[in-house]
Amino acid sequence: MLPYTSDVVLYSLLVNAAVNLMMGLALLWVWLGHRNQLFARDMGAAQLAQVLVPWGYIFGQRGQPAWAGASLALVVIGQTANILLMLRGSTRFAGWKLSRREWQIFLSLFLLVDMAVLGFQQQLALAWPVPAFLVWAGLLVSRGLRRSASTERAVGPLMLVVGVLGIGQALWVQGGMAVLQMNLASVLRLALGLVLVYIALEHSILESRRLHNRFQRLVERSHQGIMVCAGPRVLFANPALMAIYGFTDLAKVAPASLLQGIPANEVEQVHGHLRQLNSGRADHVQWEGLRYRQDGSAVWLRFSAWLTRWDDVKAIQFLVTDQTRRREVTQALQLQAMYDDLTGLPNRRALLQALRERCGNQPQSGLTSPSFGLVLLGIDRFKLFNEAHGLTVGDEVLQVLVAMLLHEMGEGCGLMRLGADEFAFVVSCDDDPNRPQAVARQVQALLQRPLVLSQHDFFIDVSMGIALFPEHAQDAESMLRAANTAMHVAKRTPGTSVALAEARFEQGSSDVLEQEQTLRTAIERREFKLFYQPKVDAHTGRLTSFEALARWDSPTRGWVSPVEFIAVAERTGLIDDLGQLLLGQACAQVADWRNRFDDVVPVAINVSPLQMLGGGFPALVEGLLQSYGLPAKALLLELTESAAVSNPAEVREQILRLRALGVAVGLDDFGTG
Repeated sequence: MLPYTSDVVLYSLLVNAAVNLMMGLALLWVWLGHRNQLFARDMGAAQLAQVLVPWGYIFGQRGQPAWAGASLALVVIGQTANILLMLRGSTRFAGWKLSRREWQIFLSLFLLVDMAVLGFQQQLALAWPVPAFLVWAGLLVSRGLRRSASTERAVGPLMLVVGVLGIGQALWVQGGMAVLQMNLASVLRLALGLVLVYIALEHSILESRRLHNRFQRLVERSHQGIMVCAGPRVLFANPALMAIYGFTDLAKVAPASLLQGIPANEVEQVHGHLRQLNSGRADHVQWEGLRYRQDGSAVWLRFSAWLTRWDDVKAIQFLVTDQTRRREVTQALQLQAMYDDLTGLPNRRALLQALRERCGNQPQSGLTSPSFGLVLLGIDRFKLFNEAHGLTVGDEVLQVLVAMLLHEMGEGCGLMRLGADEFAFVVSCDDDPNRPQAVARQVQALLQRPLVLSQHDFFIDVSMGIALFPEHAQDAESMLRAANTAMHVAKRTPGTSVALAEARFEQGSSDVLEQEQTLRTAIERREFKLFYQPKVDAHTGRLTSFEALARWDSPTRGWVSPVEFIAVAERTGLIDDLGQLLLGQACAQVADWRNRFDDVVPVAINVSPLQMLGGGFPALVEGLLQSYGLPAKALLLELTESAAVSNPAEVREQILRLRALGVAVGLDDFGTG
């Protein structure tokens, strides 16, 4: 240990410890305020670790002999921690980063040299490491910061001088020169600490300035408007906000001027949002609305606002986004979704929305007369226009029809287009409960005139179904079902016709769906029966043939007419299975009669048009005849005229193949198709 013979040396050690303590705390205080200045943290911790060294010397000299080992450990711990933290801080400060391997090499060399010196002279081993390292670090920092600012360049020389004084103190351990060197080193350590504190603060200021410049660039180049207001004053507005509102001078911008031209209730709504912020009931509020620029043009803006501070003044920051283009696109998409492209009329979605609004806003109890009606209109045989003249002429027919209806009945007639050839009127019954029927009669009168196209004049017929609320249905979907069912009833009457819905029409679609499901089960369970109606020669009274009439013996509905189930079978594709079942039953019955009677007349069986569209029907007939051992003359197949007219080429081929088998084929309902 150093031979302390004077209180002056003790005081010098205490001063050294105090300087290290103050500068260490000062550097850590700077780091706590500016956490990105990591070198200040490392250097401050190194200064605090150095405090242990003079106290270790003091305890070793002034304390009990038993404390010698503890004081030695205190000195070693303080010096080692100081060296490691100084090395870490120096590399950070100079912009370097030591790898783990470099750290290991440095520690190994340091320990080897220190142990070697310790074996030679304990006093020198304890005193030399810190100043020697300071000399080395000073040289490295001076070299690394030779192009930095003048203040930063001073760090390296100061570390170098402190290290040199420390080495001299370690070698010259006695007398006034040692005390002088110790005090001078303390002064230089103080200067080094002050320089490091200054540099840390300067770095923090530069970092703050850099962040401020970055924020300023972001704000100035932002496409969103940013504004800060304190009461009636606008403290800041970025260029985007000025452009959104069309201002050129910030002095002319005021919160009141941004609300000009909007309704009073919206102004009160905005003030309500701001009161929520100022009272603390909300941290962040949003709203949007129509605003007006300086030139009077309208813009749709979205606002976000929250509390902030601006130069220690309580303020509100606004983020303003121009949503005009997005709103226009949204409205265009909504318009496209709710309106028909060809005619410009509201479409099915718009109709359902209008019906839901009307049904929801109308009290259903206590009504003695309809509140509104739905007139559904379908063009008869519209497919013929497209097939005969092409889709362009078909589209022109629709456009001319719409133009005529709107011209004669007025733009407010409530006309909508539901599909290819279907239209609808939503008619109010406030003044006249029979207004929907009057609209239908008006359409009938208009269609007595031809539609004048660019190259053709056409007469068209339509079928109309009328449903009344709440007499026939109580919701939008039910109204549409009832009117649609009534329209199909009207189609049974030739010419432009009208049918009024009935309450049962609301369930029309449900009944059809139920029939489709039960029909499949009925075919599997063979629930169909044939009844045979005799055909007699009117002149002679002689029996000429039987006509097979199909009936469905439903366990739940009783006997069902073919008028109902044949259409369902054709629509669902079950007609082939049903036709094969009925044809087989007819052949079985004829075979039984032939076994019991000598002379048997043929049986006439109706054939669905869809059965004739498949190429396998003649083969099916031939197979059944062979299976039951029947001659071809035992059957007479009756085909409706509509099947022959709709598909003449294919039907002709099937008839020729049947006649080649010897089976007679006739036309049923001649002249009706």
